[in-house]
Amino acid sequence: MRQRIRRTALALSAALVVGAGVLAAPAASAADRPESVRQGLDALVRADGVPAVLATVRDRDGRVRHFTAGVGDLATGAKAPVDGQVRIGSNTKTFTAVVVLQLVGEGKVDLDAPVDTYLPGLVRGEGIDGRSITVRQLLQHTSGLADYEGALDEASLRERYFEPRELLDLALGQKPVSAPGEKFGYSSTNYVLAGLIVQKVTGRPIGEEIDRRVVRRIGLRHTYFPTAGDRTIREPHPHGYRRGTADEPLQDFTEMDPSAGWAAGQMISTGSDLNRFYSALLAGRLLPPAQLAQMRTTVPVGDTGMGAGLGIFSRPLSCGGVYWGHGGDIPGYETRGGATDDGRAVTVAVTTVPADPAVTRHVEDVVDTALCR
Repeated sequence: MRQRIRRTALALSAALVVGAGVLAAPAASAADRPESVRQGLDALVRADGVPAVLATVRDRDGRVRHFTAGVGDLATGAKAPVDGQVRIGSNTKTFTAVVVLQLVGEGKVDLDAPVDTYLPGLVRGEGIDGRSITVRQLLQHTSGLADYEGALDEASLRERYFEPRELLDLALGQKPVSAPGEKFGYSSTNYVLAGLIVQKVTGRPIGEEIDRRVVRRIGLRHTYFPTAGDRTIREPHPHGYRRGTADEPLQDFTEMDPSAGWAAGQMISTGSDLNRFYSALLAGRLLPPAQLAQMRTTVPVGDTGMGAGLGIFSRPLSCGGVYWGHGGDIPGYETRGGATDDGRAVTVAVTTVPADPAVTRHVEDVVDTALCR
């Protein structure tokens, strides 16, 4: 699922060129896979009009291949950097969920305890009561809480700084979309509350806990939670773009204040680091077996065939089986991908949030191709 800040419109010239794949290790055993991935990236640029695409593919033997396509900077015509950093949006939710589940394993948080146990009196509104919403329901998007992102003005996010409590207030001013536990309903509000629970229990900022408990633990060298006021992307990166309407020109949205995402969508990473993260998570390097099993226990996501776990989703593969991941949208960048239990992993990032859902499906098709072919 994505971070649901209002989707941007998109229409680039088909004249953008497609870069060649960059081999980072010996070629994968399926000889047609690199060419199939390149064709998918080519189509995203030439037919779907995204400015640039970055992909990182790891096969079950640990061999890695990087791909780029399109233009990384429309002002200069520079190519997208191989394995460049991007804003990863709602992939941040999985990092936050891991920290919460680590605290569960340490006996500091109870998944089936009410939110009020940790944030007494905070979650109140018309039809809303934190005494009837559990931590598990937050992580699985079954709390019924409305998504605060629908109340945000996307164009203002470049400059605007939000405190987490401001984001929560935007949601609590809306009626719930369902009763707690009734059904799946994606809402970033759940992860603002999860981040606040982490801070209350640990006494430390959520970004610091993610860094200590996840990023440094598995050696993610290019992943971080931007500090307050940091609107930049630190390492080589493609520029991210948005346009408010179909008639407006693309606007460079690379530098922005990501605080509207916070524990639900603020982080920055690379394809290689995201592949390492999801692979390490599935391999049991971040959670005890009991908590990993809880994370992977899913509820249906409508009739999509997807399952929602605790901060992670299972998606069916065309070749059989599933892969586990999240994905994320934030103005300027969309990411899709995940990992399988046998060691395959893929991350694909495009440098705008497509207005047309069909384009996002094409991004997901590239993920499927890379994992299956």
